[in-house]
Amino acid sequence: HPDKNKDPGAEDKFIQISKAYEILSNEEKRANFDRYGDAGESQGFSQHQHRQFHRFHDGFYFDESFFHFPFNSERRDTSDEKYLLHFSHYINEIVPDSFKKPYLIKITSDWCFSCIHIEPVWKEVAQELEALGAGIGVVHAGYERRLAHHLGAHSTPTLLGLINGKITFFHNAVVRENLRQFVENLLPGNLVEKITDKNYIRFLSDWRKDNKPHVLLFDHMPVVPLLYKLTAFAYRDYLSFGYVYVGLRGTEELSSQYNINVYTPTMMIFKEHIDRPADVVQAREMKKQLIDDFLSQNKFLMVARLTSQRLFQELCPVKKSHRQRKHCVVLLTGEGEKFAEAYEAFLTFAVANTKDTLKFVHIYNERQPEFADALLMDEEKYRGRSAVVILERRNNAGKIAYKALEEAWQGSKEDNFILLDLLDQLRTDPGLLSSETVVADLNDELAPIFLIRWFYSTLDYISDCWDSLFHSNWREMMPLLSLLFSALFILFGTVIVQAFSDSSDTRDSQPSEKEETATKTEKNDVSFSKESNSRIPKKGFVEVTELTDINYTSNLVRLRPGHMNVVLILSNSTKTPLLQKFALEVYTFTGSSSLHFSFLSLDKHREWLEYLLEFAQDAAPIPNQYDKHFLERDYTGYVLALNGHKKYFCLFKPHRSGDEGGTLGSCEDYDASLHAEARGKPSCSPGSRSIKNKLHKLSFWMERLLEGSLQRFYIPSWPALD
Repeated sequence: HPDKNKDPGAEDKFIQISKAYEILSNEEKRANFDRYGDAGESQGFSQHQHRQFHRFHDGFYFDESFFHFPFNSERRDTSDEKYLLHFSHYINEIVPDSFKKPYLIKITSDWCFSCIHIEPVWKEVAQELEALGAGIGVVHAGYERRLAHHLGAHSTPTLLGLINGKITFFHNAVVRENLRQFVENLLPGNLVEKITDKNYIRFLSDWRKDNKPHVLLFDHMPVVPLLYKLTAFAYRDYLSFGYVYVGLRGTEELSSQYNINVYTPTMMIFKEHIDRPADVVQAREMKKQLIDDFLSQNKFLMVARLTSQRLFQELCPVKKSHRQRKHCVVLLTGEGEKFAEAYEAFLTFAVANTKDTLKFVHIYNERQPEFADALLMDEEKYRGRSAVVILERRNNAGKIAYKALEEAWQGSKEDNFILLDLLDQLRTDPGLLSSETVVADLNDELAPIFLIRWFYSTLDYISDCWDSLFHSNWREMMPLLSLLFSALFILFGTVIVQAFSDSSDTRDSQPSEKEETATKTEKNDVSFSKESNSRIPKKGFVEVTELTDINYTSNLVRLRPGHMNVVLILSNSTKTPLLQKFALEVYTFTGSSSLHFSFLSLDKHREWLEYLLEFAQDAAPIPNQYDKHFLERDYTGYVLALNGHKKYFCLFKPHRSGDEGGTLGSCEDYDASLHAEARGKPSCSPGSRSIKNKLHKLSFWMERLLEGSLQRFYIPSWPALD
């Protein structure tokens, strides 16, 4: 490979090997080679083969001299050879260079009829765009398959544009106007600003804000020439560009102000003084070389402000030899009218003493504090005042040699004489810069903030995806589409699961055997006996477990979504009668798989219960620690329906004597009590009847619980059960 082997014949040998591989891997080319010899090196289909006539299959002939199809590599157009790209050349040179100019690239191959068809247009446009400053490239897919695949070209011919490392495919008809417009559309839209009498002062005065010279092109064309746009893109980091259409009404004052010849294109550069240009060039035909020479000599202001480390390195380069010494005269000053006089005096001095070996710059102390402190050592005599330092960079690690003026810079004649004398001494005595220090890299003052950079990156990514969706090969889009559909599947799956979870959380599923209900009136009957018949218990008993610190996590904290734990509060003395009554009341609800039943000992976990009751609105008053009846409060008979997943509970308060619908002392119904006494058995003791009566209306409360009509009390988290 020529990139790995530096032998002069390596490239030719590599091409021969590639051609051989191409012929052997293609059955048709291999058959042609067997019949007519080397189609690439010999004249294959040449005169000695049946006098320019070639036989294909049986009975079909054509005269190659009539068609002139350049199928063979020997007949390939030599104009493309200087544009041929290899993979390493593309990665190491073309991609970095695309940040200075856009590239138009063609992917072609042998035996490509469409490539031959577009060849005349391509040749004309390539020569025209190259003269304007655009880059041209050609990739032969047969010999550079890796590069063609990297560019995303799956067929030939393919035309694409490259700018700022980003690839854009051309999808229109291959004609001159479309190709020119395609290259022009690759460029950013804000490179050149239209200038008139109304905005030229504002435009030229922006040099203070963006720290750049401003360029004005006066021309009689109504649209900005492509040459000027390409130039603006190449110098966008150094210059700001404006365009004046001299034939437009509203530019007379501007043309008169700077004495413009409306018949000759004129380019002006303005620096610190907007009333007069720093340099001017006029030509009937603005050529790229003329513009480049003109702009390269005026890339910086007379006294540029050091706003970044890159600018510092360009204006004050590291010395390479004694003959290439370059010194920087730095004004360390501040912002505002207070420092304006000192700056103007320094600017006047710089204009009068401009030399190739001297660069005059200034810096704001508040924006670059580390740089200023390293040079001025935070001395009191410079505090709140301007200072001048002469420096020379010694290496790229930040080491500099410097000398500061003894007194603060005020711009007086005496200050000018002192500085001029030091510069004269410096020409003969380089050791004048006796102080040395190391300065940190400068802050990039003009860099956009992170949110703006992120916003533009997002826009570019969305634009790429949109373009790929309609134009890219579907093989490239499959990973993105797969990721998109996977995300949508997960999203909708989560929503559906959550919806079912919420539904089962509020009420159980309706019974499937609706034919058992006779009429519509009976379906709407709210009596407990009717509802209980639709929930047939699965067992002949009620399974009630004690809620302890051992099973607390599994039975409550990590309870499955949609499940609830119905907990009865009891004490050691009331345990037996309350559990019996609780089992009777909830027995008809045991057919629901989402309900679990437990009991909690008040003697062990009173603090846990009172913590939960603090979140219950309209509940029984909760005593505080100063209440003398704090430990006497009776919570036995309270029932809590706890939803562990959603962290809320519903509260049932015990039935009290005198409540509406209550029957004090009833243990079972009245008939059952009479039958028990007839058999000579005690029906219920008065204390037992009173305790059991606390859960008298629990079954109705359970009905409302399953309907989802009970009030819910939410808590931030479940407390520990100690």
